[in-house]
Amino acid sequence: MTRFGFHASHEQIAPAQLLADVRRAEQAGFEMAMCSDHFSPWSRRQGHAAYAWSWLGAALATTDLTFGVVTAPGQRYHPAVLAQKIATLGSMFPGRFWAALGSGEASNEHITGERWPRKEVRTRRLEECVDVIRRLLAGEEVSHDGRVTVDRARLWEVPDPPPRLIGPAVSLASAARVAAWADGMVTVNQAPEKLADHVAAYRDAGGRGPLALQVHLSWAPTEAEAAATAHEQWRTNVFPEPVCWDTETAEGFDVVGERVTVEQVRTVVDISADLGWHRDRLAAYAAAGFDEVYLHHVGQSQERFLDTFGEHVLPQLKEA
Repeated sequence: MTRFGFHASHEQIAPAQLLADVRRAEQAGFEMAMCSDHFSPWSRRQGHAAYAWSWLGAALATTDLTFGVVTAPGQRYHPAVLAQKIATLGSMFPGRFWAALGSGEASNEHITGERWPRKEVRTRRLEECVDVIRRLLAGEEVSHDGRVTVDRARLWEVPDPPPRLIGPAVSLASAARVAAWADGMVTVNQAPEKLADHVAAYRDAGGRGPLALQVHLSWAPTEAEAAATAHEQWRTNVFPEPVCWDTETAEGFDVVGERVTVEQVRTVVDISADLGWHRDRLAAYAAAGFDEVYLHHVGQSQERFLDTFGEHVLPQLKEA
């Protein structure tokens, strides 16, 4: 049966408020949570980007939810350091934490001053990092010379069980490729029939483990407010590759997003004042084959969304 969780957006909400939000989400009936690991937001209007790993320790300690994080080894984070972070949370909260390992985005990684590699190089670097991290989580001493260098690294806190390493995939090609190493896949909302193709691409390539979906949505009591919130907060997130990968600053995203319309935002955000419409849309995502669906209301205020969906949407989805 599909479970429904809350996406905690560090790019949009200050960490203390976001911690209160995730506690409220648990009280409202959300069963799990996930977050993103950003050094920079997608827009100056979003205005936040706290360190996800400190926040995750507090969130895991003060709720009973399971948590995941989408992060990127290889440039901002050395894979051995990232493995230590994953292992620490896995040791403290066994079975309650997973990490999705992606190839990264320039907006977060350019801060090191290193050259931003082209996509195929980033993908190969990621796969080397995944191998390093998995071996470290298994208790091995690891040395590696390749696109990343590791010298006799060993974790002194080895989690049991090891946290799942999830493959983020937006395209069909990436869904098939991450199947070689991932303990599950996570992607983002699009038409349910296209999502079914993602599921098939992952499974047909031998992909194992649960499938997770992050759903960007905007709800308000009126259609006009829901649309205005989505346009104000999420219009810099409509761009496909390579813009989303290669733009380096929030100011750069704001420039390319200046002329984005509400109708364009609707292609990436489910916008409606109709709770029944949202319920049916979420049910269709679940029917496409997803075990976990994480709801991301793209507004900066979460209380009204959490309470309303907790009372009127989640119960019906669970009954279905």
